[in-house]
Amino acid sequence: MADQIPLYPVRSAAAAAASHRRAAYYSSAGPGPGADRRGRYQLEDESAHLDEMPLMMSEEGFENDESDYHTLPRARITRRRRGLEWFVCGGWKFLCTSCCDWLINVCQRKKELKARTVWLGCPEKCEEKHPRNSIKNQKYNVFTFIPGVLYEQFKFFLNLYFLVVSCSQFVPALKIGYLYTYWAPLGFVLAVTIAREAIDEFRRFQRDKEMNSQLYSKLTVRGKVQVKSSDIQVGDLIIVEKAFLSCGQHPLMYMLQASASFQNQRIPSDMVFLRTSEKAGSCFIRTDQLDGETDWKLKVAVSCTQRLPALGDLFSISAYVYAQKPQLDIHSFEGTFTREDSDPPIHESLSIENTLWASTVVASGTVIGVVIYTGKETRSVMNTSNPKNKVGLLDLELNQLTKALFLALVVLSVVMVTLQGFAGPWYRNLFRFLLLFSYIIPISLRVNLDMGKAAYGWMIMKDENIPGTVVRTSTIPEELGRLVYLLTDKTGTLTQNEMVFKRLHLGTVSYGTDTMDEIQSHVLNSYLQVHSQPSGHNPSSAPLRRSQSSTPKVKKSVSSRIHEAVKAIALCHNVTPVYEARAGITGETEFAEADQDFSDENRTYQASSPDEVALVRWTESVGLTLVSRDLASMQLKTPSGQVLTYCILQMFPFTSESKRMGIIVRDESTAEITFYMKGADVAMSTIVQYNDWLEEECGNMAREGLRTLVVAKRTLTEEQYQDFESRYSQAKLSIHDRALKVAAVVESLEREMELLCLTGVEDQLQADVRPTLEMLRNAGIKIWMLTGDKLETATCIAKSSHLVSRTQDIHVFRPVTNRGEAHLELNAFRRKHDCALVISGDSLEVCLRYYEHELVELACQCPAVVCCRCSPTQKAHIVTLLRQHTRKRTCAIGDGGNDVSMIQAADCGIGIEGKEGKQASLAADFSITQFRHIGRLLMVHGRNSYKRSAALGQFVMHRGLIISTMQAVFSSVFYFASVPLYQGFLMVGYATIYTMFPVFSLVLDQDVKPEMAILYPELYKDLTKGRSLSFKTFLIWVLISIYQGGILMYGALLLFEDEFVHVVAISFTALILTELLMVALTIRTWHWLMVVAEFLSLGCYVASLAFLNEYFDVAFITTVTFLWKVSAITVVSCLPLYVLKYLKRKLSPPSYSKLSS
Repeated sequence: MADQIPLYPVRSAAAAAASHRRAAYYSSAGPGPGADRRGRYQLEDESAHLDEMPLMMSEEGFENDESDYHTLPRARITRRRRGLEWFVCGGWKFLCTSCCDWLINVCQRKKELKARTVWLGCPEKCEEKHPRNSIKNQKYNVFTFIPGVLYEQFKFFLNLYFLVVSCSQFVPALKIGYLYTYWAPLGFVLAVTIAREAIDEFRRFQRDKEMNSQLYSKLTVRGKVQVKSSDIQVGDLIIVEKAFLSCGQHPLMYMLQASASFQNQRIPSDMVFLRTSEKAGSCFIRTDQLDGETDWKLKVAVSCTQRLPALGDLFSISAYVYAQKPQLDIHSFEGTFTREDSDPPIHESLSIENTLWASTVVASGTVIGVVIYTGKETRSVMNTSNPKNKVGLLDLELNQLTKALFLALVVLSVVMVTLQGFAGPWYRNLFRFLLLFSYIIPISLRVNLDMGKAAYGWMIMKDENIPGTVVRTSTIPEELGRLVYLLTDKTGTLTQNEMVFKRLHLGTVSYGTDTMDEIQSHVLNSYLQVHSQPSGHNPSSAPLRRSQSSTPKVKKSVSSRIHEAVKAIALCHNVTPVYEARAGITGETEFAEADQDFSDENRTYQASSPDEVALVRWTESVGLTLVSRDLASMQLKTPSGQVLTYCILQMFPFTSESKRMGIIVRDESTAEITFYMKGADVAMSTIVQYNDWLEEECGNMAREGLRTLVVAKRTLTEEQYQDFESRYSQAKLSIHDRALKVAAVVESLEREMELLCLTGVEDQLQADVRPTLEMLRNAGIKIWMLTGDKLETATCIAKSSHLVSRTQDIHVFRPVTNRGEAHLELNAFRRKHDCALVISGDSLEVCLRYYEHELVELACQCPAVVCCRCSPTQKAHIVTLLRQHTRKRTCAIGDGGNDVSMIQAADCGIGIEGKEGKQASLAADFSITQFRHIGRLLMVHGRNSYKRSAALGQFVMHRGLIISTMQAVFSSVFYFASVPLYQGFLMVGYATIYTMFPVFSLVLDQDVKPEMAILYPELYKDLTKGRSLSFKTFLIWVLISIYQGGILMYGALLLFEDEFVHVVAISFTALILTELLMVALTIRTWHWLMVVAEFLSLGCYVASLAFLNEYFDVAFITTVTFLWKVSAITVVSCLPLYVLKYLKRKLSPPSYSKLSS
């Protein structure tokens, strides 16, 4: 029905005419391939006419013409090129890729995933072979390393070309010089590349080995044994526990043991939860590494195994788990537990609450589970994409330039053969010219760039301003200087996962962190007065019935309200206090109750939300402490030390739909029944009694970046509760529409509730997050936040971190479930301008299914985007869409296992290593310890890496172009003969010891100081345009090379006397000096190593003259005539360029020159 609702009731005549023209346009195309697209673009209950409603409107309605096809779904307008045009324009790549993919799929057929039956503690009963439980981030193995590295190198046109050139020297007719002239540089390049890849691969192997070698306790018939994580099998019974200090154990040994194997262990594989040391039969786990949520999840053990007297009884029963086949969905599970040795057999259904997924952490107690999925079949691995070999944009651009150089090489060779004439074996001369001019494409380009990348990585890791930074992929440091989109996780990346209570508002008075002592005083006085009353007195009314005192009446009212608000916050939650056991008990008694220390120092809180913990900790700080809780009751300790017990009658957990939670408790001392509720302001505003301050104060707190909760209560009589309990029980027994009936009964209580207070909690941000995000925005980087957390939380963090500025509007994309709703919501979003977008993962999935291009186009125009409730695969999909649609460089940063896919899908992945674990850090290209370090990483190291590599690459190409120009001039003068100008060691030395050190010293150059690059991030914005390495700069260097090569060669030919060897000596010496001077003219900031490189290369050349009798006349090169001729040619080749560079800097200085001065 959604597509039948008119967006605008009145349409202009022009719009109607345009609609008729579109109809004619589509009808004229015939049914075509797009006639039957119902399966992909249309749901059964929706109309296909939505395709003809473009997402483009004006105030008068639809005003579109034939050009509107740009905004229609792509499937409507795709024009397929056929035949030879399609093949030439890229079809051949598609065919080759398809063939390769087919061969790979044939060679690596994936085993079909099936459901399985897992017997407890009996891996040998498994019917099928399951994958090893190992983590693998390696790219290669022993057999694929050499072929894989060679493929990665020779897929570049540059290396493939030189391989062909080197192989051609085995043909006698094509041989020009010595074999080592071509094979030595190629072998050196491959050796350096293989060595670098081997080092990187070995580091990945060590990291994987460390993770796979972690020890876990495995329960067997003979007791507990230690097994490596990689040796765990399906069917094993694994114990995950915290370290306890046993009686008499030395503290140092305890610390070593805890840090080595036990403390805060992660679940090694997917398991079904069988037993726990907690008496309630449940425990909390942390899933931040799996879904990014810091909320602790409650897990329930299988009741049949939890009731067993001892651990060993797990082997005395005959039981198995039936588990569904491995799935991607981390939020669902279907299975059954069956015990066959009982009469009749016991069957118990299993759901998501009975599972312990790999990469999660047990937050309390000791648990034991049976392994059902291992290795690549676990949820965490299935949601992680395979690592890929990333190639930097700079490398791709240089690869394109080398193709242009190859074209120039072919053209130059054809021109030389044409001028020579086609008499005789002209094709052999053509190939010889191709070999003579092969230095146009410098083979040393790759090795220089690779060595530069290694130097950049070393500089990054040695930077004291960003300690702990690790470069794990040394091939893409330049990518850090070309980023346009930064996609960041929230939990643990922008925030510290630490909630702090900031504000309590009672309507007439507000308390902040600086006035908490007043609340503490009110709570203390109220409970002291309560205890002084006769037994059976109602505590809630005590502050109102105080005896005569000097306290004004208004303070009595405030004290009473504070007392009720604090008590409500202390009772309305799902927090459980946990106490560390004082003694570890081994063997079969390990799951028995241990002595507990109930002192405040040993108490920790478990909850499904960090907000809950922050609120309970705050009530503890003001005097009302939660000391005990189970499924039936909870106990509070007052400031005077008295313990109050409350029976839990009903519990209504928080859901994303209701956005509130409630609890009904009975005070054992007064038998008073109270219904407490708290939730988001949008959900509570219609439930509480009328007030004139709630909406305003919620807005004020939200602008401060605080997460708000509204707290309310309702007192129930015994009759009211019994009536509710009866209706509630009947609703829960219903078979049809159970959820609706239960909700209706609960809503009957949610009427005219007394508003108690409004709370404000702050999620602590990482250090310097706000200035870092501001720096990134000023640098022209668009920031997207992708999180698995709730919409409200994500929006709040986006505001508090200034990801979204205070003056910026936020468009919350309403939930959509079908194509019609998505179409209407996208139309509404298109009318917004300069606003941030907040969208949920479910709505994103629907929009991408039908309007992928339109959604990405609109989102890219937003200054900031927040995607909440995103799964790991959705995060990776968003990154991939950005890369494909925008063709811009993307960077993903995160700290959890749920961020690995996103990190690996981005052009540049950054992992944060911290208390969230190492999984993201190990899989990332760069690892940092704090989010704020990304500013210096991009503004300083990324910028310098790109500009240095751009200068280095163009200078190396200049070095090859200039000698090829000299060869062309030489051949032209001598009747177009295919004779080399320089041979043997001169060519090898020219590309290595004579010029390599000064050219490589460009990796130390910088145009501005690091402090200036950080202070003026606008300098970074220029890099995204690629002006440091473009066809314009490339053509400038080509012209420089032609000019200098012509001057050097013609000058040497004009000034030499009688011997040809003098031409070689003059031109080659002038060439070396010209290269050294060009490096000096290019450098903007001198480093002492640059000076050493210049003089070292010059010294090597001068020293080698004494040993190159084969090429030089020693008597001639020691004369003054030789010196002045070389000097004159060198000055003529370099001086005009220096003058032009000086004039350009004075007349049109670049932006960085103003700062460097």
